[in-house]
Amino acid sequence: MTNIIPPKLKNLWDEWNLRSSILFSLFLQILLISFAPSRKRRGTTFITLIIWSSYLLADWVAAFAVGLISNSLSNKTNKYETTVQTEDVLAFWAPFLLLHLGGPDAITAFSLEDNELWIRHLFSLLIQLVAVGYVIIQSLPSDLWIPTTLMLLVGIIKYAERTRALYLGCLGNFKANMLPDADAGPNYAQLMEENSSKKIAHVPAEIKIEKEIGRGDAADYEVEKQRISEIEAVEGGFRYFNIFKGLIVDLMFTFNERKESRKYFFARTTEDAFKVLEVELNFMYDALYTKMVVVNGRIGYILRFVCSVCLVAALERFAAHHKHTNGGDHRPDRLKMHAFDVYVTYALLIGAIGLDSIAIIKLIFSDWTIVRLKYPRAKKFIFQTRKKLTSWKIGGWSKAFGRRWSNKMSQHSLVRFCLKERFKWINAVADCFGLLDILDEIQYKGSTSVQDDLKTFIFELLKEKARKAEDSKTAREICAARGDWVLLHSACHSLTKFVDVEYDESLLLWHIATDLCFYKMDDKVQDLEVESQPNHPKDPEVETNRRFSKCLSDYMLYLLVMRPTMMSAVAGIGQIRFRDTCEEAKKFFRRKDIIPGGRFKENPLLSWFKFFISPRGRSEWKCSMSWFRNPSQIKTWLHKFYSKTRKRLEEEKIKRACAELLLIETVVKPVEVKGDRSKSVLFDACILAKKLNEMDERKRWKVMSEVWVELLSYAATHCRANTHAQQFSKGGELVSFVWLLMTQLGLGDQFRVEAGHARAKLLVQK
Repeated sequence: MTNIIPPKLKNLWDEWNLRSSILFSLFLQILLISFAPSRKRRGTTFITLIIWSSYLLADWVAAFAVGLISNSLSNKTNKYETTVQTEDVLAFWAPFLLLHLGGPDAITAFSLEDNELWIRHLFSLLIQLVAVGYVIIQSLPSDLWIPTTLMLLVGIIKYAERTRALYLGCLGNFKANMLPDADAGPNYAQLMEENSSKKIAHVPAEIKIEKEIGRGDAADYEVEKQRISEIEAVEGGFRYFNIFKGLIVDLMFTFNERKESRKYFFARTTEDAFKVLEVELNFMYDALYTKMVVVNGRIGYILRFVCSVCLVAALERFAAHHKHTNGGDHRPDRLKMHAFDVYVTYALLIGAIGLDSIAIIKLIFSDWTIVRLKYPRAKKFIFQTRKKLTSWKIGGWSKAFGRRWSNKMSQHSLVRFCLKERFKWINAVADCFGLLDILDEIQYKGSTSVQDDLKTFIFELLKEKARKAEDSKTAREICAARGDWVLLHSACHSLTKFVDVEYDESLLLWHIATDLCFYKMDDKVQDLEVESQPNHPKDPEVETNRRFSKCLSDYMLYLLVMRPTMMSAVAGIGQIRFRDTCEEAKKFFRRKDIIPGGRFKENPLLSWFKFFISPRGRSEWKCSMSWFRNPSQIKTWLHKFYSKTRKRLEEEKIKRACAELLLIETVVKPVEVKGDRSKSVLFDACILAKKLNEMDERKRWKVMSEVWVELLSYAATHCRANTHAQQFSKGGELVSFVWLLMTQLGLGDQFRVEAGHARAKLLVQK
């Protein structure tokens, strides 16, 4: 039978497969410890792909390498026939692979579902331990049995730590560890029996009920705002993490916890409140996706010390053996180790010590260490040292290294999506390979920073509502509002019908209406750049609310369309409604020649050329050419000019599309003309936009921005808790911050606020 693989290639693989696998396993560990912490603050596709591939390959490569070592030892006919590999070195390499299977402290689970597989990892630990033990037994007697035993101990500890972390991160176990002791309450039967006996004995008695003291009133929360230090923010975040981590598994909380949390956050500024929330969510991330809960404790510290000592001792023992063997004073039946094997062994040892040192440094300067220290001076020293270490980075990296979340909100616009069509064959190919959603995110998803003024706007609105939520009924009513609360308090009763529909329909209606109002063309303003010019002054409040509305509108559509699992509890038929609306919009834009109607799409370069030869383009060219004389600047200028022109063309196309939609006479309801088979809301949104444009500009954007905050808060409280937890490892989401903030302010149905234990007394009258 003809061998397809060439003999040279086969021999090369047989000789180097084991060494390459071991070095590749070490490389994957370096990738994981380097990139894993960044996923909570950089939710980019590139970072996620690196971590995902490294996480999956790390376990497979390590297990594969253990099998190769076992196979190499089992198939050898002569123990000393080669100098390329020896049984002692191969057996010494095996525990390193067990160490790699334990993984770094920075990541134990890539997703929440990995925690549910902790039993599989426990079984894998036992299997791999048996395999490594078999390899070591095969090599006995060995000159390297001492460092091999030390590394085996380290590997077992590391793998056990990972399995324990997965066990604790499993949502079932996570909930079981937080369940309070069973509480039967006061002894009702005994009290009733005593009352009955008194009646039988004709002894006058009555039962007096005293409610539990502890419920606060509105006056408790009217306190002066106080700034807190960053260390106090970490301590506050840890305290409320321990109280409210049960949110992830839908536990309930007492009214005393509600009162304490409300009082704390009412006294905080927006900046401090979000710092505390950021720390709190970071602790939740560590508890679910890392080893921090396992290694932070007396036993964890002892095991970490044992591992470090064993690693250093193993390095010293191997170095002594290498010096003794290769220095000439060795047994005549033992051949010298191959030089490359020595390099591989040193790489494994130094790599293990380096990775362990990095893990220890991160542990020392982590938030967990700060909250566990009892001495303020020690806390201050740790925090300031960490701050100096993070400031060594250059440029934007310094900020990214110190952040605990991305501070970004993704953006997606329906009108922009419809105007930037792809070729159908590209969609067909991408859909065939299951890459259509990824392609959509790459092409259509934008991103913007969550500005401080937006955080303040959301925080103040939620605090204003929280002041009115003094009982559970009012709190539930506020959480159930998705625009109607704002419209009723703003005397916009005619608009309530646009929120008294399904949530996904309401979101699409207000999103399209926001775009139509945002890009509305009038005689004063012809494009977005002119708006910022001094000769067209704008009201700062209007511009701020206008920006808030646009950012929140695009963010909520992104959640609805590109994060359907997160919004599944409130989305309804949002995907169908979005697709039908897009199809009707594309059909309308083709009829108006806003987008090409044929098979071929217009080339962006052709659009740029058309603009360039237009009077406006020639004017900009002449103005721009006057500021440089050096020919080397031409390339840079052309790039800027093309980018600027392309953005302007896109904005003008969007403005024209919105203007055409507003010109449609909507005297008859669309459903009466089209029926209800199509779920499109395009022209219903046009009706809403026209009603909004009839309002005063200041009031219009104030109402719209507050409606969007209500839509955001409704989604935050009605999304499943585990979907919020899934976003912790993807850069975080603003909606998760709002979810936690509303809970801290006492908004929601997670509190038993009506009453605690009543104190019943049987009073005997004299």
